[in-house]
Amino acid sequence: MKEINCCDSVTMTTADGFGQGFKQAPVIGSTYVPKADGNGSCAKVYFTKHIDAEHLIKLYEIINEGIYGKVAIKLHTGEPHGPNILPQAMVKAFQANVPDSTVVETNTLYQGGRYTTEDHRKTLETNGWTFCPVDILDEEGDVLLPVRGGKHLKEVAMGGHITNYDSMIVLTHFKGHAMGGFGGSLKNIAIGCASGQVGKRQVHGVVEDMPANFEEWPMQDYFMELMVDSGKATVDYFGKHIVFLNVMRRMSVDCDCAGISAAEPTIGDIGIVASTDILAVDQACIDMVYQRTDNHDLVERIESRSGLHQLTVMSELKMGNEKYQLVSID
Repeated sequence: MKEINCCDSVTMTTADGFGQGFKQAPVIGSTYVPKADGNGSCAKVYFTKHIDAEHLIKLYEIINEGIYGKVAIKLHTGEPHGPNILPQAMVKAFQANVPDSTVVETNTLYQGGRYTTEDHRKTLETNGWTFCPVDILDEEGDVLLPVRGGKHLKEVAMGGHITNYDSMIVLTHFKGHAMGGFGGSLKNIAIGCASGQVGKRQVHGVVEDMPANFEEWPMQDYFMELMVDSGKATVDYFGKHIVFLNVMRRMSVDCDCAGISAAEPTIGDIGIVASTDILAVDQACIDMVYQRTDNHDLVERIESRSGLHQLTVMSELKMGNEKYQLVSID
């Protein structure tokens, strides 16, 4: 393994395929933090440039010590025929290597191919998610999980089946997002575990009044803070029994919620990162995006939506470590 330690004076520009762009990243993950100041604690983020089942499994095996019992694999399964969703063959091979695991999803707040459980199951079949059981967590209602020390929410309605699981693997397609700026591990659980008609209203700040015009929904910093509150509920619930893998391929500025209308990606594929730390894993992805020379469209989407505020608030709520060691397994 090749270790690039962001807590020491070694710079991330020594990593294979990384250019000088890490010096431009606007966030702390890629900066020098001297241990003499008492700030030397770092999370571990493992990286491969190879996007395939073999390397995905290798990364998981490094971080899976806390995974046990009945395992939920939280995956964004996408709208019908979505061109950017994770490859089914890769996910199939991965899931087969996780004993007693089930892909989990929730219904959507917006009307589309996953709005009702019936339509959602049709979409799952259309998109090829038929190789293992898929548990639609809110099929039978909600369960309230507490938000300890959140910015705005005291509790969030999650898909009721979430409490049937001992552990969770957050398997995320890292990409842009129309409201969040970017969708990483946080978005995957913050919106993705919340129940379609109750929890997602809470996360979007439209509990009592849901404007018909999407552009009138709460956005920017307030929305980011609501997402962090919701994500914290799931992270706290699973404790040490949750891990995060972000796959950086076909990174459209649009989420997989956009389906066939998603913009074609203009940034090249980067690889896969894995960690037991949700802040560090999303932080590392952002840093890698910012060092690219073909990042204009995705960076514009992130910054126009105040997307980096996700990272700031996760740090404020002590959900993880903004400083990390990037360890290549290649």
